[in-house]
Amino acid sequence: MRSRLILGIESSCDETSAAVVRGGREALSNVVASQLVHGDYGGVVPELASREHLRAIVPVVQEAMQRAGVVYSDLDAVAVTEGPGLAGALLVGLTFAKALAFGAELPLIGVNHLEGHIHAVLMDSESSFTDASPLLALVVSGGHTHLYLATKTPQNTWRYRNVGKTLDDAAGEAYDKAAKLLGLPYPGGPWMDALAKHGDPKAVPFSFAQIKTKATGNTAPKLAREVADDTRRFDLSFSGIKTAVRRYVELHAMRERIDARARSLQESGLAKGKPSDPETLARALAFFEPETLNIIASFQASVTGYLIRTAFAAAEHFGARGLLVSGGVAANSELRQRISAEAARRHLPVAFPSIALSTDNAAMIAAAAWPKLLAEEFALETLEPTPQLRLG
Repeated sequence: MRSRLILGIESSCDETSAAVVRGGREALSNVVASQLVHGDYGGVVPELASREHLRAIVPVVQEAMQRAGVVYSDLDAVAVTEGPGLAGALLVGLTFAKALAFGAELPLIGVNHLEGHIHAVLMDSESSFTDASPLLALVVSGGHTHLYLATKTPQNTWRYRNVGKTLDDAAGEAYDKAAKLLGLPYPGGPWMDALAKHGDPKAVPFSFAQIKTKATGNTAPKLAREVADDTRRFDLSFSGIKTAVRRYVELHAMRERIDARARSLQESGLAKGKPSDPETLARALAFFEPETLNIIASFQASVTGYLIRTAFAAAEHFGARGLLVSGGVAANSELRQRISAEAARRHLPVAFPSIALSTDNAAMIAAAAWPKLLAEEFALETLEPTPQLRLG
């Protein structure tokens, strides 16, 4: 290998990203272009996402190469997300990557987006888990909530087995839907996290339904939408808490207040701001009464508690020697604090990605491609987008 450099390309949803990573660990660049157009619609519009990727893909890749200070002849491979994700969005990144690899005479490596999220943690923390296997990986984002048992092979690659997943909404999706019900801007997750600190987490007793299991401990196949094996599963469901928020709003006649708040946040320009900015958050708090802040805090406490209980139950059942938490929701401050505290209590090592690597990015795709490059697991010319691609 010339320089151990991989150019990664990610376009699975609403971020266009390119990164140059050395040896699966060192990110020389990681450029992410987020699509702000979806904020006006309260969610990602697939057709708009594809168009934005078409506009951004060339300048984003060029900027990633420029920041890294490399040219295409310095690269050892091109890696690209092949799924899961939006079909049109994946197609843009994959088509560009295939053309680039062909033109530069470089091998192409297809990467599962979910494995990328796991490697976002391993980029910084794999040395801490050198002899720790298996690990339990919690991948939790706007589109995915999965539990994987990750086992290291003698060849220093990783094998994954899915041991739990959401049966309906993903955790991040539940955050966004609840936020919309309460008049918060999109994406709602960061707003919910920032505002939760100003409410009472015990004010509203949200709860989660028990997932029905067979006598073996497996989730019923009709619910899991897959054939259950002989291993106990730790599946989750988030649709119920979204419904509970809607019912609370209706029973307490909050709709008029919520609509007024949504208009005020739009008219004041705060809806376009970032809640991580103290000034933006301080101004926005003026539009939230204690009741809404209590709902937000209670929602967050319930969701994070549910994720923590499920993840640690799975880790204990499978004898995991460490816990990896990744995905967009891994940036949630309460989730990080509570998981870290519980892990310390159990003397179980835990690792998170940096905030920058929590959301969709191309550095994690290039990192996940590194073991594949060493094993010469290259994509065929027939590689196509796989929107429902599974891991494990």
